[in-house]
Amino acid sequence: MAARTRTDGFVVQHTAFSRRDFAAAVAVVFIWGTNFIAMKFGLRELTPFQLGAGRYLFAALPLALLVRPPKMAPKWLVLYGLFQGVGQFGFLFMSLRVGMSAALASVLMQTQVFFTALFGLATLREPVGTPLKRGLSLAALGLACFIASYAGTNGANTTTPAGFVLALCAAAMWAASNIVVRRAQHATPQFEVIPFMVWSCLVPVVPFVLLSLAFDPGGSSWDPARLSWKAWVALAYLGWCATIFAYALWTGLLKRHPANRVAPFSLGVPLVGISAGMLVLGDSISAWQWAGVVLLGAALASVIFGSSRGRV
Repeated sequence: MAARTRTDGFVVQHTAFSRRDFAAAVAVVFIWGTNFIAMKFGLRELTPFQLGAGRYLFAALPLALLVRPPKMAPKWLVLYGLFQGVGQFGFLFMSLRVGMSAALASVLMQTQVFFTALFGLATLREPVGTPLKRGLSLAALGLACFIASYAGTNGANTTTPAGFVLALCAAAMWAASNIVVRRAQHATPQFEVIPFMVWSCLVPVVPFVLLSLAFDPGGSSWDPARLSWKAWVALAYLGWCATIFAYALWTGLLKRHPANRVAPFSLGVPLVGISAGMLVLGDSISAWQWAGVVLLGAALASVIFGSSRGRV
């Protein structure tokens, strides 16, 4: 069928999901759902700031030597690198370090959908439709359940309040980076995703190194040679698989299919994250937190499936 060009510059082909497309979507869901496990393994030997620097070194190299810089204003690369790199993953790694489980982190990070909507309303004047309003209400109830889990000892022993707050900060930074991408797309006639991703990955490295030198005990004497093979695999998985490979697959799907046909697959990320956290790391979830998980899942479903019928 004929292609159509979306407002973000992507040309979408109205074709049926092929087996290859379905395999790509499943691969992305699996990678993004299990990358929280890799983070936990990495944080056993690295501080959050060291893990951040390592992740983005792997993501940028050696591709930065092979991919030409994108033709765009450098400020978009810097802003995206700071919000998505230092902001999102700096907060997320600290959250996982101070008491957030991998299972629940995979759920809380999905609140970026609602932060993005609120930031879009404030900065881009994007309207908020009925599905999104319904989703925001359900998400608020879900977060209230998480907060309630810390009121008693039965729920508080699974994660920590600090980990919960830092995870929400990470989701907010992810949302801010989404706004940066939208602004960059509107300001760049020929927006190229892969060069943008690769070169923006260079930005967080220096801030993470400086933060490590300033705040990590003995950060200046960190010796990569002492890392185990598990830590190196975690860094490679986070940098090459979760950052570059998965994002490239996801973007390819969005270029070939309408967003409302691709977005529902994102609901699988927290399902994989919860399953992997419980099976691999033995994560536990309290009754209040299960209620929060269900409500946040319903909120995401309301937005994703509601958007296919009308304005979000």
